[in-house]
Amino acid sequence: MYVPATPAQPVAPATSPLAPIMEIAAGGSSPGAAGLTGLEAAATTHASLIVRHPRLNVLAHHASTIAGTLRADLRSAGLSGRVVALQALGARGWRTIASTHTGRGGRFRVRYVPSRVGSERVRLRFAGDASDLSARRSLGRLNVYRLAEASWYGGGGGLACGGELTSTTMGVANKTLPCGTPVTLRYGERTVRVRVIDRGPYVAGREYDLTEATRRALGFGDTGEVWSTR
Repeated sequence: MYVPATPAQPVAPATSPLAPIMEIAAGGSSPGAAGLTGLEAAATTHASLIVRHPRLNVLAHHASTIAGTLRADLRSAGLSGRVVALQALGARGWRTIASTHTGRGGRFRVRYVPSRVGSERVRLRFAGDASDLSARRSLGRLNVYRLAEASWYGGGGGLACGGELTSTTMGVANKTLPCGTPVTLRYGERTVRVRVIDRGPYVAGREYDLTEATRRALGFGDTGEVWSTR
């Protein structure tokens, strides 16, 4: 008996040709931290922080200022209306100590008035947004000083904290700071970071005795005031 064959039914496509296709940006397999899709992430541009005239050596209660421009790598104009933060590195990581908004052309000026002496690493940070990726710029150390009377000494002999004093030994003598304590000193436009290596001076009113090498590095005279972070 002849039975005519039934025409095969077309197989439905697994995905509709009109269904949207998600593209993943290079370097990742999922949307970024800001919740962007792959197509949105591909449209973002890298930002950069250009710094001019950073003032990072100041007396306590005097303003530290950092001026600059926030730009996008692929744009000629700066990024206006964005937040730029000044951050310091502490025991628990980076913390924001001051911030500002960029103005016309992406120009900004961050102002921070420290109340305590000390020295810490600082950076600028732009957190990024839907159009521009984040940017960071290391600034080195922010040194906050007080005035201290100093003198210098040379010669040879043993040091109270161990070792021998020579004409190339960098360090300072101090009566109370523990041996090995780092101290940043500034005199004029010169700055050195040294450690406490000896005891002294034993002249009333003086807080530091600079070694001969430290004196040369600072361009210091015989006696006078230096800026100290301790």
